[in-house]
Amino acid sequence: MSTLLTIKNVSKSFPGVKALQNMQLVLRHGEVLALVGENGAGKSTLMKLLSGIHIPDEGTFELNGQAIVPANPRHARELGIGIIHQEFNLMPHLSVAQNIFIGREPRRFGLLSENALNKKAAELLERINIALSPRERVGNLTVAKQQMVEIAKALSFDSKVLIMDEPTAALNDTEVAALHGLIRGFTSQDTGVIYISHRMDELQQISQRITVIRDGEYVDTLDTASTSMKDVISRMVGRQVTGEQRPVVPAEAGSAEKPGADVVLSVRGLSTKGLLRDVGFELRRGEILGFAGLMGAGRTEVARALVGADRASFERLQLNGRDVTIGNPAVAAGLGIGYLSEDRKHLGLLLGRDVKENIMLGSLAENSRAGFVREAALRKASQEMVGKLRIKTPSIFQTARNLSGGNQQKIVIAKWLVKDCDILIFDEPTRGIDVGAKEEIYRLLNELAATGKSIIMISSELPEVLRLSHRIAVMSEGRITGFLSNEEATQENIMELATQHSSAVTTGVNA
Repeated sequence: MSTLLTIKNVSKSFPGVKALQNMQLVLRHGEVLALVGENGAGKSTLMKLLSGIHIPDEGTFELNGQAIVPANPRHARELGIGIIHQEFNLMPHLSVAQNIFIGREPRRFGLLSENALNKKAAELLERINIALSPRERVGNLTVAKQQMVEIAKALSFDSKVLIMDEPTAALNDTEVAALHGLIRGFTSQDTGVIYISHRMDELQQISQRITVIRDGEYVDTLDTASTSMKDVISRMVGRQVTGEQRPVVPAEAGSAEKPGADVVLSVRGLSTKGLLRDVGFELRRGEILGFAGLMGAGRTEVARALVGADRASFERLQLNGRDVTIGNPAVAAGLGIGYLSEDRKHLGLLLGRDVKENIMLGSLAENSRAGFVREAALRKASQEMVGKLRIKTPSIFQTARNLSGGNQQKIVIAKWLVKDCDILIFDEPTRGIDVGAKEEIYRLLNELAATGKSIIMISSELPEVLRLSHRIAVMSEGRITGFLSNEEATQENIMELATQHSSAVTTGVNA
């Protein structure tokens, strides 16, 4: 195959950070090239240079043998370079159709034609098999559906090079398969795809070659068919990563047959308008309770209801055997319940503030005296968390917006660790995090459980649910359809429960 895109000796620095150094990449016509590296390796920075968001300090780009310098995103699109960002670039107050065709709306007699716009969007969504209403307000959509809007927007351009930065982070297996079909349909003798993903199985399914970068520098390019994922990972992280293993259930947590005596959270009859119906479960001390299910099953809604972020009704909500009412997340935090949202950008971080401020955001009261913040204590605690979680940052005074998505995720986790909550709810804790960083998060969650912390862990990745959870609650259509011990759980029986009609539900909170 001939060369479509060449990147030569590209370097880029930001204040206090050398993001890229002599980077190189070659994309061939008709190819899906995977680009991999740990969080902070420089993947997203390289793609932002290519798509005109940033300008390189050094180096060249060539498209079909011609030198190009994308001056801004519009210019990049005109050159034939499209991108789906890891962090969404959508306008929540506009509709799906308006977001897809922003700046390219069909007009009649000089006026915007809303009907023509919606028709055009509906045709595109149907063609690429995405089930969304063109008129739906994007701000009302879940994270996964917002990702679909990003995909539709990118595919609406006549791109020669399509960059996909973690396009499947919020998609289930069925949606991933549909997206891969779209990608295969897009690639031709005139086009190519740069595909960034931390899901190793996806790389084998969709890519022809894999380019590995580490610490802002090029490492190697490998043929996917003749390369093991262990080789890829070792090049990414520069160290061996342990294989999948099942957790040891702590004695304090007991089992479904012999429940531990120490139930820290008891939920019965949780319902919300439109989705959740009669949800009930118990969480025990030292336990990781996994929540599995397909997109729209209600897992995130359970978490948000528990911390008072959404309005809900309960037949009973008990904390350590005592009835409680939680009206908002601040009350939940005061009761020792921390919530890490799946949407870190909008609900977990103050992107314009530095690392230290974000880490200490939930603990200012505990670190204040006579109305004054104990600055030295905040700095010490923040620095300890940066080291413990291996957050890649020049200092604790670096602005959170300048860090990679995975390191931003670690900051949110650090915030709740400093708060020292007894119950932690992690919604997609490794979304957008690379393989090496996932291992660190896995180790951290197991350590927290071993010290007696109780964890609710929501994940769309079944291997992750199986690896971390002592018990698994499976949801479908707003109800819990069954509980599985880790010993009996498999991907197959989890999916069987996840696709079960919610009228056939398991009774009881620990079945």
